[in-house]
Formats: sequence, structure tokens, C-alpha cells
Amino acid sequence: MSKIGSSNPVIKWIDHRLPVFTFMQHELHEYPTPKNLNYFWNFGSLAGIILVTMIVTGIVLSMHYTAHVDYAFDSVERIMRDVNYGWLIRYVHMNGASAFFVVVFIHIFRGLYYGSYKAPRELLWMLGVVILLLMMATAFLGYVLPWGQMSFWGATVITNLFSAIPFVGEPIVTWLWGGFSVDNATLNRFFSLHFLLPFVIVGVVVLHIVALHTHGSNNPVGISIKNNDDQIPFHPYYTIKDLFGLGVFLVVFSWFVFYAPNYLGHPDNYIQADPLQTPPHIVPEWYFLPFYAILRSITFDILFLEAKLLGVIAMFASIAILFILPWLDRSPVRSARFRPVYRQFFWILVIDCVILGIVGANSPDDPVFSGAKWFQYIHLGMISTAYYFFHFLILLPLLSIFEKTNPLPTSINEPVLGGGKATAMAAAKPMEKA
Repeated sequence: MSKIGSSNPVIKWIDHRLPVFTFMQHELHEYPTPKNLNYFWNFGSLAGIILVTMIVTGIVLSMHYTAHVDYAFDSVERIMRDVNYGWLIRYVHMNGASAFFVVVFIHIFRGLYYGSYKAPRELLWMLGVVILLLMMATAFLGYVLPWGQMSFWGATVITNLFSAIPFVGEPIVTWLWGGFSVDNATLNRFFSLHFLLPFVIVGVVVLHIVALHTHGSNNPVGISIKNNDDQIPFHPYYTIKDLFGLGVFLVVFSWFVFYAPNYLGHPDNYIQADPLQTPPHIVPEWYFLPFYAILRSITFDILFLEAKLLGVIAMFASIAILFILPWLDRSPVRSARFRPVYRQFFWILVIDCVILGIVGANSPDDPVFSGAKWFQYIHLGMISTAYYFFHFLILLPLLSIFEKTNPLPTSINEPVLGGGKATAMAAAKPMEKA
């Protein structure tokens, strides 16, 4: 296959000295891809597009934002009212954060369902978890910048969590604040880090893609490419598929930007930060709610460990556990299509995570059902948190040993062309000729 622009002497001159066009030809055009990828594989490219959008809109917003407690809130209002299309840029950036998490969460659950974390893609998976952590840090820092009530009190509550760490907790909080309370130094630090971390994410994403292309994409049946019949070039087949997915995404995303831009936000954040007035119910953004529920579900002490510290440990452990997932699930079968018991527990995990999000959005003392004061959201949170860790730490290792899996196809090509029926027909043709 000819190189990109091989007939252009300028491109040939550049490519001979810096083979960037050859690299693009191989990685974006010729790159061999399993022929059976479904639309759940669109969400990786969607995440990359959203990341670029967030960086571009963030740079423009930073040109008009003032990182000072006396002016931050007013500068955001000025962006909305006086800057040309400032309202559009801010709404794209604000809702883009939610869209980023939706896409990444679906991307992660797709990896869980199809076993994309299994060998030889362990490092690829771990880099993805690093990206998730960086996203969460960046989103939290950005939520503080508008300097509304929820921004200020959210920063106060979340940073105070580090004070639960023995010996070094208080110095860490003081360092994060840049003083002894959330104030101007805190806002400046958060703004600087919020501007920096997206570029760190880009660096990790590059490593993520390199790791992906080293061993290739996983696929819905979870078996490796065995011959040329199992694969097709990335372009034009999957570039067209990605563009279609992007079109569908933009329709949904545009609806939120133009018709419901504040639907996923909190109205208290349109009130300027007031350190003397605490909101009745402090809640983080929706994508933090499951982790917030895990944090609040620990209400008891264990030996010398206080409930606050145990909650912080459980919250961070809920993400850290994903790093060791490839070694917790030792089943040789990747895809849940051929793991009937695992498939059922996967959907229970999805429901459990949704329940954790609902718990995080409600007050712990509120009853889950009207009139049932004996069963509050704190109790539901405890049960959901217990199952979350049970699923990864106990259930997956046991399933790896005792689950009876279904037989795998002999190749990717077999189920694509109709499975056993297609194989039988292909085998019958030579006999007919004979």
C-alpha cells in the first residue's frame, strides 16, 4: 500500500527525515482491527474528541477568567454575558465534563464486560485507570473555579478529608489550602493545576494508545486475531463507524448545551461563595456521587481506625481495586458472552453502581421508602458498598475457579459469518465438488 502523499515531493522529503506520515498511514489507515467490533468500541475515540474539545474551550475560558476570590464569580458572569459566545464556550466546557465521564464510564464497563483488562492488556487497563484518576482530579479542581456556594463548600469538605490521615493529614490540608482555610491561595493553586492536568492526561492517553496498538484491540468474542480473515484495516471501516457515533453523540450533547445546560449542575453554584453560610445539603457533581456514597457509608470505627479515615480509605480503594483487577479475575475466557454466571453478576454490579450514585445524591438520614424510617439511605449505602468490594475481592476470584464457561468459537470470523452453520456449509462445498 502506498504511503500517504507519496506523490507529493514535500511530504516525501519530510517523511524521509521524520516519518510522521508513514506512522499515520500505519496507525490510522492500515492498522489491522478485529472485524467484529461493535458500537461500544466507539467510546474510546469519543473520549479523545471530548478531551481535545475540553482543552480548547478551557484555554479560551482561561483568557477571560480571574483567579481571585473577589473577582472569580463576577468574571464567570462576565464570560456568560459580555464575551462573544462566552455562554456557548462555557456551556460546552461545563457539559463537556459530564459527557467526558459518561463516555469514559461506558468505556470502562465495556472493558469489564468483554474482559479487556486481561493479559496481555494489563498495562493498557492500568493506564486507563490512571486517566480516570486524573480526570477526577481535574474535574474537582474545575468545579471550584466558578466560586459559587457549592464550589467553596465542596472544596472545603473534600480537602478536609485528607485531615483524617494520621500524622501528615493536617499538613497536607494546609498545603492544599495554601493557608489555614479555603481562600485566595487555594483558588490560585486549583486554577493552575486545573490548567495543567489536561495536558498530563494527553500524555497518559498517548501511552494508552501505544499500549493499545502494541497488542491490538480486544473484541466482543474475546479471542485473538488468528488470520487475515479475522481483521480489516481501521480506515475506512472504523473511521466511518466512529464518525457515525460522533454524529449521534453531538445530537445528544447539543441538546444539553442549548436546551438544558444547567440540568446536571446545582443551582446553589449560581450564588456567590459565602464562608459564613453553609448550604443545607453539600453534594459533589453527579460523576462523584458513587464514590461520595462509599465515603459516607462507613460510620463505624475499627480498632484504632476512625470512621472518617476508613471512609477515605474505602473511597480511594474503590478505584485502586481496579488496578489489580487483571489478577483478581483469573478466568482464561475474556468475554462475558461465554461466561453466563459472570454476565449476570456484571449487570448486578452496574445496578449497584447506579444505586451508589442515588445514595450519594440523597441525605444519609432520609428514608429510602416513604414511611420506612428504619431503612435510610445510609443503610442502602452500606449494603451497596459491601457488594461493590465483594464483587471484586471475593466473587471474581471464585468465579475464576468454579464457573463453567461456554465453548469459544475457533476464530473471530466464525461467529461473524454465522457460527457453526457457516462452518458446516464451508466444509460441505468441497464434498459437493467431489
